[in-house]
Amino acid sequence: MINEIHSDANSRMDKSLASLENDFSKIRAGRAHPSLLEQVTVEYYGAMVPLSQVSNITAEDARTLKVSPWEKDMVGPIEKAILTSDLGLNPNTQGQVMRIPLPPLTEDRRRELVRVVRDEAENARVAVRNIRRDAISDFRELLKEKEISEDEARKAEDNIQKITDQHIASIDGSLSDKENSLLEI
Repeated sequence: MINEIHSDANSRMDKSLASLENDFSKIRAGRAHPSLLEQVTVEYYGAMVPLSQVSNITAEDARTLKVSPWEKDMVGPIEKAILTSDLGLNPNTQGQVMRIPLPPLTEDRRRELVRVVRDEAENARVAVRNIRRDAISDFRELLKEKEISEDEARKAEDNIQKITDQHIASIDGSLSDKENSLLEI
């Protein structure tokens, strides 16, 4: 029973860490990467679909993304979707190909992105701590129902704290790496 709670908490904490890494990948550090356009959706025959399902997105060079729609009539809707997204990008359309130049990051924008990254990391830390709290309450519930002894409960709480500390350290390491990449010119 205790092992099940530990493994469940560990897997949930791993998912929180993976979610943080995914969020970090969407915050650009000055280089063009197709994942920048992952959250952009386009209307396609009445349904909203991700941009990657109606076009090919590639990094042409370090500062330019290239979007090639699979259908000619999708150029307009794709261009509109990119303009209305909160990414602040302006596509240049040349026939059926769109090139999206990424403006260089200013010092103020870099500092703003660092603040955003820190907020994301803090949200991940809170999520990990909430998972720890849930696991500890499960242990206390088992203790209350006399399914485990006090020593087992205390040992289980210590182990869940160690798992939590490991995940918090991983979050801090990811945050440090992302901050360095954002502040690097």
